[in-house]
Amino acid sequence: MATNKNQHFVPRCYLKPFTLDGENKVINLFNIDRERHIHFAPVKHQCSRDYFYGDNPQLESAIQFVERSYASTIKELLVDGKKLNAKHKTILRRFWLLQHLRTEAACKGAAEMNNEMGSTFRAEIKDFKISIKDAVEMAMMTYADSMDIVDDLKVCLFKNKTRTPFVTSDDPAVLSNKWHLSDKRANFMSFGMHSAGALLFLPLSPKVLCLCYDGDVYSIGHTNGWVPVKNERDIKHFNQLQLANCMANIYYQDKDHSSSINKLYEETFHIRPERRHRFNYAVFDYEENGYERYRVVEKEELQENDNALFHYESIHPEPTNWPQHIKVRRNGAVYTNDTRVGYIRYEKIKERTSGGFRRERPGV
Repeated sequence: MATNKNQHFVPRCYLKPFTLDGENKVINLFNIDRERHIHFAPVKHQCSRDYFYGDNPQLESAIQFVERSYASTIKELLVDGKKLNAKHKTILRRFWLLQHLRTEAACKGAAEMNNEMGSTFRAEIKDFKISIKDAVEMAMMTYADSMDIVDDLKVCLFKNKTRTPFVTSDDPAVLSNKWHLSDKRANFMSFGMHSAGALLFLPLSPKVLCLCYDGDVYSIGHTNGWVPVKNERDIKHFNQLQLANCMANIYYQDKDHSSSINKLYEETFHIRPERRHRFNYAVFDYEENGYERYRVVEKEELQENDNALFHYESIHPEPTNWPQHIKVRRNGAVYTNDTRVGYIRYEKIKERTSGGFRRERPGV
């Protein structure tokens, strides 16, 4: 059996810098559903469930190893002037990926996707349903098998020099893509960690935020991996991503900032998606010149057809504006449609080179 019954999907070592005086005992939070602040809430009860990862002691031990590495790295990086080295970058990238995959919101979404797929099929395969705990174990297997998928991204740390703190949440590892969301050619298409222009946000403390980014699409000026932020509007746009992405709770260190959290909520609530994913269904319509055409239908009609398509689409929030430090390169990305392999491809090229680095993703 696992040694800990109360298992955190956002670890206490991550929340510690956001706790009162950094003592890892109590924390202030704003609950989105009730629109209510709760001050001095015990950290041990935040972002946790009994046996969230099941009762596998090996899995628990592996997760604790990653968390210890992260805690050690944060202890070094929160010292002013500490240079960001290659080891720090690897640990931050992989902790972001683990955190992104393992939250209650992420695992709930994965379970809903699988169960929705199962409910569209015929009765003999409806035992396709999985629980949230099953989804957690699947997420951990995904992490173990593909933890290197973010290793190509560059890493920088934003140093908050304003009076407005960075906040965090119960789903703090945010995936976004400024280039994709701003480019009309990407309309009606989603994106993922493999996509050109990926941005991975993770607040580390009220004064430090980590960003992993696609260096072939974005240019971010920094010194030894650090970027000073002096404009409170930029802090607001970073914080908007936390509020728009969280499941229920925003966490912050100082209760005196409650009023600024209220203002952030008022300015950001409209960009918060009503749901995190969308299901689309289509059935075979006709064939012409060797191509099959499908038409979009409601789920009920899908079940009456033998030839049908099921599509799962992730919905990503977009801030009202982007921090000014994240600049899109002018010649960073080229859009091509490769019909030979049947998917939309985004290729990033470097000037005067025929090859260059590539991140690919399937289209809709």
